[in-house]
Amino acid sequence: MVKERMRILIVGGGYVGLYTALRLQKQLKQELTRGDIEIVVVSPDPYMTYQPFLPEAAAGSISPRHVVVPLRRVLDQCKVVIGEATAINHAKRTATLTTLATEEEGAGSEQLTYDELVLAPGSISRTLPIPGLAEYAIGFKTVEEAIGLRNHVIEQMDIASSTRDPAIRDAALTFVFVGGGYAGVEALGELEDMARYTARYYHNVQPDDMKWILVEASDRILPEVGEEMGRYTVTELRRRNIDVRLHTRLDSCADRVAVLSDGSRFPTRTVVWTAGVKPHPILAATDLPLNERGRLKCTPELSVEGVSHAWAAGDAAAVPDVTAEPGKETAPNAQHAVRQARTLGDNIVRSLRGQTLQAYSHKYVGSVASLGLHQGVAHVYGRKLKGYPAWFMHRVYHLSRVPTFNRKARVLAEWTLSGLFKREIVSLGSLEHPRAEFELAAGGKTPEDPKGSS
Repeated sequence: MVKERMRILIVGGGYVGLYTALRLQKQLKQELTRGDIEIVVVSPDPYMTYQPFLPEAAAGSISPRHVVVPLRRVLDQCKVVIGEATAINHAKRTATLTTLATEEEGAGSEQLTYDELVLAPGSISRTLPIPGLAEYAIGFKTVEEAIGLRNHVIEQMDIASSTRDPAIRDAALTFVFVGGGYAGVEALGELEDMARYTARYYHNVQPDDMKWILVEASDRILPEVGEEMGRYTVTELRRRNIDVRLHTRLDSCADRVAVLSDGSRFPTRTVVWTAGVKPHPILAATDLPLNERGRLKCTPELSVEGVSHAWAAGDAAAVPDVTAEPGKETAPNAQHAVRQARTLGDNIVRSLRGQTLQAYSHKYVGSVASLGLHQGVAHVYGRKLKGYPAWFMHRVYHLSRVPTFNRKARVLAEWTLSGLFKREIVSLGSLEHPRAEFELAAGGKTPEDPKGSS
């Protein structure tokens, strides 16, 4: 009889999925070569996005293709399946998958059996039932959204430069960002810096003509860098004529009018939503235990609580923080996700070999954030930095963390070239509708928005 090989299923190709698979490739090299073990990675995209670089990609400092890591090239010992897991029955060790092929075939989803399960689907944007939000807002979690937002901002400047209608011009040059966390502040800082630079090439658009508004429901922004650095960030943004509104919520953005809880109304064609994330829907479609926030209950060893052969880490997992007081969990951020993935990979190998598992332990070292070119804030190992030193630390830290030497070298080369030459200010919004011109030439209907602006 031929013995079936063991299958390790990894759901998700983000930080945890990629780094766990890399760790398993290294630790189980002999087993993979002999064919005793198979590692399957299921991801909706064929790449991992290094999200801390999204703001710089939106500002044009880094090429979009260098913000992502191709899974097939890096995980050459794994089987990469481009698709999504829609349900998991761990009691039967089966996962229900949909792929591009299943959609083409029309045969419905397929079942995949496994022996060990790693759930690392990440998170999705947490939205609220705000009028107009689904129709007009844009998120900032993917490289497609980052580049689309860059194209959109430059196109709004083109509209403002060519229109004779003051109302249209005012709406085009008003940019509203909702959420004062990392994503919102860094995206706003980089894009405002890019737009201010771009304005020098317009004869009738000045930096002061643009309105940049940051809306935050709490009493401060960037809570991760501490209260003092948060206050400094507010002061720095306001010095750049960015309207920072604390204790304020977005009540509506219907009909392209942003209505805030303080009564303000801003006609705008740009609403960027970065107000938090929530667990991936796949977690609710499993028979695994969840906490009150919808995340998987995990042990310090990163196994799912009360269940064997199931593991989780990152945004999907509620992992106890053994370095803090009892009951506290590790923060769902990249700093923990990357380190958890290494421990997770090692523990799976230890489990297969009957060895003692190791608890995940990492004391939070601090945070860094970029506010645009040569500007930033940092709170690392108890030390507080601002301005150029914080910005430089931000770049050095994330350069050291982006996966593979290939990506490190390419990002460093682009930073070097951007320091020697002028910034690119080209909008390629037509990439979002590449067939628009051909359809028009072929006698098709003229798109309402052929350039892709929203």
